[in-house]
Amino acid sequence: MIAFVNHWELIVVLVVVLVLFGNRIPGMMRSLGSGITEFKRGLKDGNKPDGGGGSGGSLGNSKPGETPNDGAPR
Repeated sequence: MIAFVNHWELIVVLVVVLVLFGNRIPGMMRSLGSGITEFKRGLKDGNKPDGGGGSGGSLGNSKPGETPNDGAPR
C-alpha cells in the first residue's frame, strides 16, 4: 500500500505532521539524545575490568576480610 504514495503526497503528510507535532519534536529529540548518551555510558562502564556494571561480584554484603560466597560448592 505504501508503494502507491507519490512524492507530493508524502510531502503533504510530512507538512501536516510538522504542523501538528512541531512543538514536541525538539523535546523528543533531546530525550532521544540523552537516552543514547546514557546507553553509551552504560556500555562503556560495563566494559571496565573493575566490574563496574557487570553481573558478577559482591553486592557489598560481606564484611571486610571475607570473600563473597557465590553459592558454588568448593
